[in-house]
Amino acid sequence: YIALTMENPPVYPGGMDKFYAWLGSAVKYPPMASENNVSGTVFIAFTVEKDGSVTEVRAEGRKLGFGLEEEAVRVLKSSKRWNPGMQNGKPVRVKYNIPVRFTPPN
Repeated sequence: YIALTMENPPVYPGGMDKFYAWLGSAVKYPPMASENNVSGTVFIAFTVEKDGSVTEVRAEGRKLGFGLEEEAVRVLKSSKRWNPGMQNGKPVRVKYNIPVRFTPPN
């Protein structure tokens, strides 16, 4: 496998701070996780397509259960279009992995 240095990686409109702010406001803590006091980090993989759409959203790694992975996937699938990654002046598909941290609401 060849490591590729991206000229311009995909960017969420307004930047990653805006992405994480949106993510935090969009995620609803699953009742089953809340009732069982489950918290932790879910790792989500997705692809930002050439048109900026988000596809192939899935949870990876160790599963926490109690609806946490499903909630993280649901929210990521509802993401607005990103500004696509660019390589040699052309839009390219880029795979992303992000952690989504769940802490029980007070």
